[in-house]
Formats: sequence, structure tokens, C-alpha cells
Amino acid sequence: MKAPWIRHGIRGCVIALFCACSAGSVWAVKCVFTDPQFSFQTLRAVSAASGGGADVAECLRTAARIPERDMEAWYREWYALGKRLEGVADEFLAAGHSVPARGALLRACNYYRSAEFFLHLNPADPRILDSWGKSRACFQRAAALMDRPVITVAIPYEDTKIPGYLCLVDDSGAKRPLLMVHSGFDGTVEELYAQIAVFALERGYNCLLFEGPGQGAVIREQKLPFRPDWEKVVTPAVDFALERPEVDAERVALMGISFGGYLAPRAAAFEPRIKALIANGGVYDFHENFIRQAPPDVDEMLDTEEGAKEFDEGVYAAMSNNVTIAWVFGNGMWTFGVKTPSELTKATRPYTMKEVAGQIRCPTLIIDSENDKDMPGQARQLYAALECPKTFLMFTEEEAADEHCQIGAATISMARILNWLDQTFGR
Repeated sequence: MKAPWIRHGIRGCVIALFCACSAGSVWAVKCVFTDPQFSFQTLRAVSAASGGGADVAECLRTAARIPERDMEAWYREWYALGKRLEGVADEFLAAGHSVPARGALLRACNYYRSAEFFLHLNPADPRILDSWGKSRACFQRAAALMDRPVITVAIPYEDTKIPGYLCLVDDSGAKRPLLMVHSGFDGTVEELYAQIAVFALERGYNCLLFEGPGQGAVIREQKLPFRPDWEKVVTPAVDFALERPEVDAERVALMGISFGGYLAPRAAAFEPRIKALIANGGVYDFHENFIRQAPPDVDEMLDTEEGAKEFDEGVYAAMSNNVTIAWVFGNGMWTFGVKTPSELTKATRPYTMKEVAGQIRCPTLIIDSENDKDMPGQARQLYAALECPKTFLMFTEEEAADEHCQIGAATISMARILNWLDQTFGR
């Protein structure tokens, strides 16, 4: 008897896989666009407003000029907005108005990041380094104008360094609890400032924002792809943090966002100096999530030359017709350092907490969102596997915080997360 993937056809397998790995067409909020990926990324850009990284009308008017599923227009319009805001910042600075200049630069940082988002289908596209580089430069210019210290850092890592920002409550040198934060599959370290650090600083937490292989500058400039043993990334960051006089070594927390909901728990299982862990949202087995609606023998199929070839042909055909399929596989092949969709799917296999979740010992907050279609059920699985003190936090549609990682609801999200951290650290 033929295997299911042969009987039912490769296109059906690809469609099923897409439904599993990409949030599909069922995101809870429609923001300007019908296309789910364009809608979500627009909401993501707008959501930075609560942390000073966007203005709502700027985002909505920009999005309104972009035709559905037109990735070139997406780049062009967001880039133009970033450039305009950068010019506004220069105008303000020339007139001696540093506070509004800082705000314009933070917004330009976000808009340049948005412009670059759909360029990853061609990692050789020079606009990636240009647009992302402008995003980073705008953030660093804004950082120099902050009321609170934001220090650009380079963390020793193997034979190189990984970038980050040490954000301090003040310049007093007083020891304070530290929240270490990294993103996931597609975020940048600069994005984390308006998304998380602004709120943590207000609550008295110093923050170390950093990125590792597969992320930000590390994939773009150093060409280093993701690695499953993320403790090899976090341990040097902890080493670096504990050398700082402003850090209370007994109150160091680690937070991972999105795919970081696997990376951070994996690191915490091997790094005892992490005293509290936050996974938003929790990821138990990234590979199983990636193929969860595919035929049951998809792994068998990928391990044959014929099956892998047919799989790739089907994915490439689907990529030409669907923005999300194109972006998921394009970004994934780039950040995982592989050349084909079948290689990407196989490369996700080691990203599992099955054998290590029980090794986490610190208090842990596992977060889920009611309408998160990216990784449904993963947070519950990770929570069930933990043997440490643990809390499960579900954000709901009633709170308007039901999207993946509570995109668009940073205020309530960070309030509840930091409440838990305050309680955990006895603050």
C-alpha cells in the first residue's frame, strides 16, 4: 500500500503543514488587510505605540497605501515612513528638541524593521542590511537621548560576540533585579525595547536585551543560524550580566518571546543562575508543532530522496501563491541555515523540551493566548512537563490580548507578567 503522502498527493501535505506552522487565515483580529500575515504584521507595527515605538495613524495610513499581498509595496511604504520620521528627528534635533526627536527615532526604528520583514525570501537582497541597519541606527540614536541609560553591549560568545542593550533604571549603580530578554523566530533586539523594556524599567527592573544565532545582527552580519542548545547562548549572557555591579545575582530572570518560548526554557534547564523563567508563549516541541496537521508519516517521507524532492516542489509551488507560506519557509531556511523546505522541516527536529523540561528548577511562568494559532496547545504541554514551581497564564479575547504573544496588548500583557515577577522575587 502506498504511503499516505503518496496516495493523497504532495500538495495536500503542504497545505496541511502550512496550516500547522503559520497561523493561517484564522487570526483573531483583522487589521487593515484581509491577508492574515499582512494583517498581523500591521498589528505588530501598531502595537509598539504603547511603548513609544509607533503612532497609530502613521501606521494605518501607511498600511492603507499597500495593496493586498504586495510585498514590494510593503517594503516601499514602510521604508518611506521610516525615512520620513528619520528626517523629522533630524529637524527636531537641529532645533534643540531632543525629546520629540527621540520619539521620532524610535518610531523610525520600528518602521524600518517592518519594511525589511518580507525581504527574507532572498537573503542576498541588499535591502535587508540597509533597512535593518537603519532600524538599528535609529534605535541607537534614540538611546543616546534616553532619560534612562541604554548601553550598547557586545557579549563574548564562543569565538565572536553577540549584540545587546543593557537598559538601566537609573545611573545610580544600585543593584536591582535583572530581566534578560531575547526574541524568537523573527524579532530584533531593538524591537524588544518598546515591547518589553519600557514597562520593566518603570517597575524597577534593569533589562539586558540580547540576540543569538538566527536572530538580528547575528544572522544578518555574522551568518550564524539557530542552534537548539540555546544554553550555549544564554550562559555567556549570564556571565556578562553578573559582572555588572547593577545586577542582583539572586534576582535574574530570563524571558523568551514566541519561538523564544522554546529557546529560553531550554537554556534555563541547564543554567541554574536563572532564578525565574518566562516563556511567552511556551513551546514544548517545535517540530511536532511544525508538522502537527501533516500526514502521520511526513517524517518518513522527508527522509527519502523522492519524498523530500516532492515536498520541496509542493512547498515552492505554494510559496508562489501564499504570503505566509512564502515567509515562513523563506525566513526559516535563512535563519536555520538550510537550502530547502524539506531541510528546514527536518532541522526543527532537535528543538524539543521532551527530555529536558523536568530539569528546570526555577519558578516558571508559562504564557498562552486564547486565539494563538501559531502554536496551539504547546504552552499547556510545556506546563504539564515542568516539575518546578510553575504558573500558567492565559490571555483572553475579553482582554483583547488573545493574539500570538499578545500582539497589540502590550500594556495588559506586561502588567500581568511583571506582577508575577514581582511576586516571585518578593518585591
